[in-house]
Amino acid sequence: MSAAKPSPPSRPTPTARPRKSPWPQRLLIAAVAAALAGSGWYYYRKQSAAEAAGAYRTAKIERGDIRVAISATGALAAISTVDVGSQISGQVTEVLVDYNDRVSKGQVIARIDPATYEAQIAQGSAQIQNARASLATAQATLRNAELDYQRKSELAAKQLVSRSDADLARAARDQARAQLNGAQAQIEQQIASTQTTRLNLQRTVIRAPVDGVVLTRSVEPGQTVAASLQSPVLFQIAEDLSKMEIVLAIDEADIGQVKAGQGVNFTVDSFPDRRFRGQVQQVRLSATNTSNVITYPVVVSVDNPDGALLPGMTANAEIEVSRRDDVLRVSNAALRYKPADEDAAGAGNAGPNGGVRGGLGNDLPQVAQALKLNAQQQAAFDAALAQMKQRMAARSAAPAASAGGPPGGGAPIIIGGGRGPGGGGGNNNRNRNGGAMSGAARQRMLERFNQQFGAFRSLLDDGQRARWDAEIANLVTARRVPLYKLAGGKPEPVVVRVGASDGSWTEVSGNVREGDEIVVGSGRTGP
Repeated sequence: MSAAKPSPPSRPTPTARPRKSPWPQRLLIAAVAAALAGSGWYYYRKQSAAEAAGAYRTAKIERGDIRVAISATGALAAISTVDVGSQISGQVTEVLVDYNDRVSKGQVIARIDPATYEAQIAQGSAQIQNARASLATAQATLRNAELDYQRKSELAAKQLVSRSDADLARAARDQARAQLNGAQAQIEQQIASTQTTRLNLQRTVIRAPVDGVVLTRSVEPGQTVAASLQSPVLFQIAEDLSKMEIVLAIDEADIGQVKAGQGVNFTVDSFPDRRFRGQVQQVRLSATNTSNVITYPVVVSVDNPDGALLPGMTANAEIEVSRRDDVLRVSNAALRYKPADEDAAGAGNAGPNGGVRGGLGNDLPQVAQALKLNAQQQAAFDAALAQMKQRMAARSAAPAASAGGPPGGGAPIIIGGGRGPGGGGGNNNRNRNGGAMSGAARQRMLERFNQQFGAFRSLLDDGQRARWDAEIANLVTARRVPLYKLAGGKPEPVVVRVGASDGSWTEVSGNVREGDEIVVGSGRTGP
């Protein structure tokens, strides 16, 4: 009988585990995917914006000072320089002053040998005595002739002598009178001649005609002065070196900006780190033509209290013709920028800041605000302004529908005549229609303004009316140019008025604010 096999140990029956839900994993995956997609989209937008912004070079509108100056050079000189000469000829016996000596008016500075003139005076005195002796002889002869004529006239009346004898006596009397007059004239002549010699004797002493400083001395003791043909210059005296002047040669293109009273800054090579001040005293009308270049002399007065400035120094001067403090300004490169062909369509549309439709319509409220209008005046102004904008909108609608109109339907941009602030001239001085705005066009525009705002203008008092007329005249004649403000990565046109320019910066006003990014060039590469 076989033994029974042991039975295998029994395994516990497994219990059923609960099944996990797949949704948390799916949600996590979805969240990660969304985060990656968002990051990618953000990076793409940021990269696109950076590329769009990097396509243009910009400069900010900023506040600052603009100083317009004209540069020129000239030589320093004393205001009054006197050439001291000699009116007589002779040998110089003494020279009493030297270079840089200070002299006073009437001071003896040189002497000429007086011996010749002293001898002439002695000779003249003797001739006067001789003439007086001749006068006495003539007086005695006249007395005798008068007595003889008197006697013979009485005898002729009694027919005791012939009439011819009386006539001869009368002729002798008249001759005696003539001789007496001749003797008197001879005396006066000799006295005058002697007086002339005495004057020449006084002129042997050379005196300083003014108070000043001796600049040059061209005579030495023992030198002979010959004044027969022209007066020789012995000394040159600067009257007052504490007051000096500079004569600048200003080009004809700039002379219209120079006025008396304008400030002048200048330097000299002797003091390169020191700036001196002067003032325009006179703009002379005597033009100078040098190789077909026309210049005008401008006299600048200079104070020289410490005597640092010397006559003949070369002054490098700048005439300050205009100065604008704390104004909005932009780099001149922004005035020369023009959008490329691919950006022209986008640049032609006016943005929310006014775009190409900006200009007078946006400037007028500022003018009205400065007038401090009352309620009635303000209502009249608002009505006239609204009517003007409606007319401008209707007028610009027709060019917008035609192929020849400006981009975006804007009105032609007005550019004033003359040199553009960008310094380039040419296209900077022309409007979109290709021609510069003439004076007749400005006059017509001014007449239209007077008509459109006539009712409003009639409500103004005299002071307000004068200021309104002046501001409107300035607005009409002002130069207006387009700037391109960077908005959303695209250049947006903005019309501004331009003012003073110093060659690097130009004053602007209109629909721009401090900090605005203005396009000055394209950053794109390629042909």
